[in-house]
Amino acid sequence: MLELTDLTKKYGEVTALDGVSLRVREGEKVALLGPNGAGKTTLLSIALGLLAADSGTARLLGRPPRETLAAGLAGVLLQDAGLPEEVKVADLVAAVAGMYPTPSAPDLGDLAGRRVTTLSGGQRQQVRFALALAGDPALLILDEPTVGLDVDARRALWRRIQGRTVVFATHYLAEADDHADRVVLLSGGRIVADGPVEEIKALVGGTEVRLTLDAMDAPTLRSLPGVRDVVVEGASATLRTGDSDATLRALFAAFDGVRNVRTSGAGLESAFVSLTGEER
Repeated sequence: MLELTDLTKKYGEVTALDGVSLRVREGEKVALLGPNGAGKTTLLSIALGLLAADSGTARLLGRPPRETLAAGLAGVLLQDAGLPEEVKVADLVAAVAGMYPTPSAPDLGDLAGRRVTTLSGGQRQQVRFALALAGDPALLILDEPTVGLDVDARRALWRRIQGRTVVFATHYLAEADDHADRVVLLSGGRIVADGPVEEIKALVGGTEVRLTLDAMDAPTLRSLPGVRDVVVEGASATLRTGDSDATLRALFAAFDGVRNVRTSGAGLESAFVSLTGEER
């Protein structure tokens, strides 16, 4: 469905993509993750034919990207894509759908009769998603699709993509965890991990210990046996440890008033931090 081969792109002295290759099979839901500047937007722009690579090739459904998009075989939602302001939402979506051989009629709900100029940021995002579905595409490429959406709108979006091949870039790690069956992690213009979500989590191993502590002492927490990393948010802390038994024994010996202790396997956030070296 998507085939990128040895993509390289530089902006002056900065290498945005460094020999990136990626293949997405039919039916996959692939989350593209990475810190700011990792190359995610550049990769998607080249995949869509919006930007030329310095070297390498991009194909969508076996065709050049622009040809595939013109045929309505791939739907796209880009960050901050512009919309005509004075048109009614239903008229806009109908006009775009009419350009495709197999038009779709997404449910627009209360937005149908409103003009674009009256919409909030989240409502505009819903319209962009409706436009991405207008040609009933087999492949969806989405860049930060749920930015600005409330909980109900997010759930509705993910329900509507069922049965399609989806590649989406997101900063919401929980979203990738919940909806992707494969994660591609970019850092410094290269793919540093690519595989099923559970496999990416397993790369870092270990356990996360979450706790509440009124007298928070991050340096002491970091010194506990087995602890690899500590994230503190107010009175809550998450310890990433390679030996949870030793960590817990030392934790209760060092602190009074530890409560709400929970342990779990390392999550996608732990893998992100470990593999890219950046906190979320």
